[in-house]
Amino acid sequence: MPVNSQIYDLIVIGAGPAGASAAISAAQSGVRVLLLERGRFPRHKVCGEFISAESLELLSNLLAPEDKYSLDKAIRIPCTRIFLDGRTVEASIDPPAASFARFDLDVALWQSAERLGVDARSQVTVNKVDRRNDTTFVVNTSAGEFESRALVNSSGRWSNLTAKLPENGARVKWLGVKGHFSESTPGNSVDLYFFEGGYCGVQPVDLLNTTVRNGRVNACAMVRADVANSLTEVFTKHPALYERTQRWKGLSDPVSTSPLIFKKPQPVHDGVLMAGDAAAFVDPFVGDGISLALRSGGLAAECLLPYFRGSCSLEDATQNYQQGYQQNFGPIFSTSSRIRQMLTLPKRLRAPLLFILERNPALTQYLVKKTR
Repeated sequence: MPVNSQIYDLIVIGAGPAGASAAISAAQSGVRVLLLERGRFPRHKVCGEFISAESLELLSNLLAPEDKYSLDKAIRIPCTRIFLDGRTVEASIDPPAASFARFDLDVALWQSAERLGVDARSQVTVNKVDRRNDTTFVVNTSAGEFESRALVNSSGRWSNLTAKLPENGARVKWLGVKGHFSESTPGNSVDLYFFEGGYCGVQPVDLLNTTVRNGRVNACAMVRADVANSLTEVFTKHPALYERTQRWKGLSDPVSTSPLIFKKPQPVHDGVLMAGDAAAFVDPFVGDGISLALRSGGLAAECLLPYFRGSCSLEDATQNYQQGYQQNFGPIFSTSSRIRQMLTLPKRLRAPLLFILERNPALTQYLVKKTR
């Protein structure tokens, strides 16, 4: 198969928030970018659809003026509530986060990339990546072969390009499942319902260009495969959640993904910069997956720019990315892992902790901030 005649500065694999952020950030500095996406937009994805306030400015800077209206219409989330063991722990989110459906977010980022001149191609499957020498990558795809001076892999946690990377942690099989439902009066909070073997997050969400503009909620769960395999089963695992869902009506077909694998972050692999879930999978309950994806993609582009300008080597750029990734995101992964361990302690051990958090909102808010 002949190699494409055009050599790109950067090829980005995967056009989710991480890949789009890397492609747009690089293109804004004049880099020639090829963005490859296996799927087709718009689409629903298993996602909490929550963007913390710390990343809203970054997202605004990534979106072209014609696409910013989608962010302006996003619902603001000023509060989080945790329901566990009959207790309710609340914390304010200040400044408020945003609820942004992936159905709209991915399209807005894709369109913004195209407006900047990114060569964005959907429904293209990447088969393999070869490194010809220190400065050339050859990407074999269903649409032919392409060359680039650098490569960002943002293809997700379980693509054919990341599945062979070393894994860590328990071998328990976890799965994610998500769907949109109608609810008459959803509150402006993200509600986390924990139960033995998983949790389900619920928050209001809006979709552009639909007949149901109000009263839509996103329910997204992470659950052990031996506990539940569908949202219907998940809803029965928590009494308060089950009661709430009895008045719901489905607005989308449920989507699922598995397995969900927790591993030590690996931001660089064989000279390739890994972004988003391809680098590491953060505990979903912290609600910062989209933000981390946007930020890691932006960081990848930032670290590569000196290389494209000839002021450093690719090895230096990858080392800078690895160091920056660990510095910026390492504490988030550590904190979220500790919180997950606390919340999954045996009931008799976590009861005192919940009692303290229930009566000290400032402490709960502090823990929330530590995951941002």
